[in-house]
Amino acid sequence: MIRDDMEPTSTRPYLIRALHEWCTDNGYAPHIAVRVDGSVNVPMEYVRNSEIVLNVSFDATNGLRLGNEFIEFKARFGGVPRDVVVPTTHVIAIYARENGQGMAFPPPDGLHTVTADPVQMTPESGEQAAADRVSSLRSVPVPAGSEEGGAEPPPDGSGRSGGRPQLKRVK
Repeated sequence: MIRDDMEPTSTRPYLIRALHEWCTDNGYAPHIAVRVDGSVNVPMEYVRNSEIVLNVSFDATNGLRLGNEFIEFKARFGGVPRDVVVPTTHVIAIYARENGQGMAFPPPDGLHTVTADPVQMTPESGEQAAADRVSSLRSVPVPAGSEEGGAEPPPDGSGRSGGRPQLKRVK
């Protein structure tokens, strides 16, 4: 029974576990994009633009634990075993590497840009340049509650608006 005075738990860890299971069941390698700050324990030499993409498949990790507060595992980076601890609030996307299907989440600082490639953004390059370089996240949706409105498809017929990744329906 849920009490009225209790704040409901976040759906993010449950969705992460569900998509991880879906990827695994279908033979895909689940990857998470993570916004990195002082609360995230990852190999900092692999962090670019305050983000890192991690392969969280069972083949790439040891002792994987997808908890409500943290994602924890051991993995090899450049042949060196490392402990990884990521707060679930810092996971900004989970997707299948093979086809890009997955889901994006709002980052902890409220920005709506998801990049899984070490892209250096400048005001001149904007989201369009980053979106063009990130092919693996083309089908990752931004949650419905985001501040961005729906955009018309571009006139070039590509189906890409450049800002927000588009959802690809899976049957």
